[in-house]
Amino acid sequence: MKHIISIKDFGREEIDSLLARAGAIDAAPQIRQTLAGKQVALLFFEPSTRTRMSFASAVSRLGGTTITVDSVEGSSISKGETLADTVRVVSSYVDAIVLRHPKEGAARLASEFASVPVINAGDGAGQHPSQTLLDLYTIRQSMPLEGIHIGLLGDLRYGRTAHSLAYALSNYDVTLHTIAPPTLELPESLVAELHRRGCTVQEHEDITSLIPELDVIYATRIQRERFPDAASYYNVGESYRITPEILEGHKDGMIVLHPLPRAGEIDPRVDAMPCARYFEQARNGVPVRMAMLEEVF
Repeated sequence: MKHIISIKDFGREEIDSLLARAGAIDAAPQIRQTLAGKQVALLFFEPSTRTRMSFASAVSRLGGTTITVDSVEGSSISKGETLADTVRVVSSYVDAIVLRHPKEGAARLASEFASVPVINAGDGAGQHPSQTLLDLYTIRQSMPLEGIHIGLLGDLRYGRTAHSLAYALSNYDVTLHTIAPPTLELPESLVAELHRRGCTVQEHEDITSLIPELDVIYATRIQRERFPDAASYYNVGESYRITPEILEGHKDGMIVLHPLPRAGEIDPRVDAMPCARYFEQARNGVPVRMAMLEEVF
């Protein structure tokens, strides 16, 4: 039985294999029957639009069916049931579990009690492997993953998508540029781990001078709740906002990504620029998650 809990569980060959499988699925989008007769539980104890719907679409396109829990309030966890007991019970109803949970480590815990495969759809500030794989897939559609310069922009301390992507990219010969407000930098422990893995990490507070150097800008939401007042948030948010003016002079072929939802960190005028790939990135969630489901089955 195979689980997908963390991008750290994958080596480069496994990542490349999954991305190649997603590419083959993408090139032949007809309904497949890999999951015919199979049922998948979507247990989402935290709000989600893209991840939940794309997993549901992926299961359907593979010939399977889903049952869902959309909130803590809609489950027996609201009555005091433990996650372990919930997973034990749900395992007896389905053939696989896709879990999103607000607490870091919840997916790993669930995999220890489940009798069916578990796929982590995001756990707190921890891991989000399916998002990372679709991020890599989107980059690879435009350029090789080797030898590129990638700018991670925004809240890098609490953003699980940035953490997972940074670790995954350490499997490749890339240069990571981190651009974040003070106190929201990439955690020191992660930076140290990236260095141990041979990844070049350069820290910055401003993106403007970096634009001509970057092949990829990966923007993330700066969370309002991390600031003492609205004025502080506004001042920082405006400094880390991607606009057409900031992108002037960008490298040919450069792309802008965002895990979505966005909250003002990308000017809507950027949407019409050829470099804007975040909606394509969201679309890529379906073939990538189809590949992940085929992998665990």
